[in-house]
Amino acid sequence: MELIEDLERVYARKKAANKELVDLVRETRTGLLPLHGIGPSGAAKLLVEVGDITRFPDKGHFASWTGTAPIDVSSGDHQHHRLSRGGNRQINRALHMMAVVQLRNPTEGRTYYDRKRAQGKIPNEAMRALKRRLSDIVYRTMLNDYVTETGAGSGGHRGASTGSSAAGPQPHTDTSEKSLPEPAEPDATTPLPIAS
Repeated sequence: MELIEDLERVYARKKAANKELVDLVRETRTGLLPLHGIGPSGAAKLLVEVGDITRFPDKGHFASWTGTAPIDVSSGDHQHHRLSRGGNRQINRALHMMAVVQLRNPTEGRTYYDRKRAQGKIPNEAMRALKRRLSDIVYRTMLNDYVTETGAGSGGHRGASTGSSAAGPQPHTDTSEKSLPEPAEPDATTPLPIAS
């Protein structure tokens, strides 16, 4: 009986914490919540783990940090990439869950995955490509949140330009799948843009 009462107390605390989490994430007015496959918990994880999005000069560095940038293991004429085991595993898991949710529903992510499979990619390769695409979308969304919050404008962020090639809101937007040599590290000497 005492165990049941303890479980009821813990469950009530968990419910209250979940409600508080949802309220706090909504207060940030992040553009992550409308993305298919990211709920309040995933958005909170992204916001907390990423912190200042401007520490990543571009989407490639962000993908390297998330572990979604493929590693080139080509040999001779055979071009091949493998999944990176590095990067932030918490964020990689959030992106993986986003991909799984998109694959279970008729989304642009599902269409992109099916297109990769039709091109001859095995399921793991198609999933890796989808996760990289979703990483680009999350990067662009967080960058847009930063620009909106700070009023930095189109030139206010290192790596952003009016002709930016970062992914749009859908996974079919073209991005590079090239790998980076190692996870990105913030450069403490690079000045951040000043909000006006």
